Amino acid sequence: MERTHLNGSDPSRQVSIDDIVHVLSHRATATTRGREWTGVTVDMYAALPNVSERYPALDHHLICFCPYGSARLVQGRDGKIHESLVSAGTSMLMPAGCDSLWEGSASATARLRIPTALIESAAGQIGWRSTSQVEIRNVFETRDTVIAHIASILMAELKRQPHPAQTLIVDQVSNALAAHLLRNFNAFDPLVPRELTALSKVELARLTGFIEENLDRPIGLAELAAIVNVSRFHFSRLFKRSTGTTAISFVEQSRIRRAQSLILETGLPLAEIALAVGFADQSHFTRRFHRQVGCTPAVFAREHGRRRTMRVPQA
Repeated sequence: MERTHLNGSDPSRQVSIDDIVHVLSHRATATTRGREWTGVTVDMYAALPNVSERYPALDHHLICFCPYGSARLVQGRDGKIHESLVSAGTSMLMPAGCDSLWEGSASATARLRIPTALIESAAGQIGWRSTSQVEIRNVFETRDTVIAHIASILMAELKRQPHPAQTLIVDQVSNALAAHLLRNFNAFDPLVPRELTALSKVELARLTGFIEENLDRPIGLAELAAIVNVSRFHFSRLFKRSTGTTAISFVEQSRIRRAQSLILETGLPLAEIALAVGFADQSHFTRRFHRQVGCTPAVFAREHGRRRTMRVPQA
């Protein structure tokens, strides 16, 4: 079951998303309130010097994201005290039911208020019939790229004029944030994710063979990931860890190597070679070849052709 009270707080007296504006001693510089957005509510606050405040528990989850600047802040929650320099890109997660203490200086923040019902809905959508194993973790500071991206999207929408499409955008982004919290900040899940190992020699051989056999067509990350039975996201990380380069770069290098062989060993026109190694047209082929080799395919062919004609046949 989701966390409903901590430190003796009374669930019936927890502060709602609507009422929190009357509890805070400071006011938002911008807010999504009044836009009839569903899902996450966003309030923007300027930096606050000399903070010393306590707040009752909330009936919703709170993410404070720092978009810019820095400030040294002391946070108190769940019986713990934490002091740190909050800088741009830092997020602080406070689950529903936590009394909170804030002292020092507060950086500029985007405060994302997430209804517990949104987390419950996301849990249901991924097939969890019960929320008894869902408890959002208290996190004093984290640099989470997904939270940063979602916060950036919501802040960008807040700056735009209201539009009917915003409801759809914010609804989808809110669901994505709820799913991310379930996946990465559920207290019942392991705190440290399993470390990915490198691809084995056999897996690399299978991938290389597949790439070499399919250079004449587009090759997507999803189908490469399927060969070694991992997700597309994990595959990208595994491949770079195993080879030192990205899969996309590796495929392009393979295309260029095949093109060099065809130039040296056949009399095919460059336009046909471009198509044979998977480039959409000769212009794109020429640009990428020059980037990888340092000269155009025509220059490469001319230079190597001259070398062949200068060879003296062996008796």
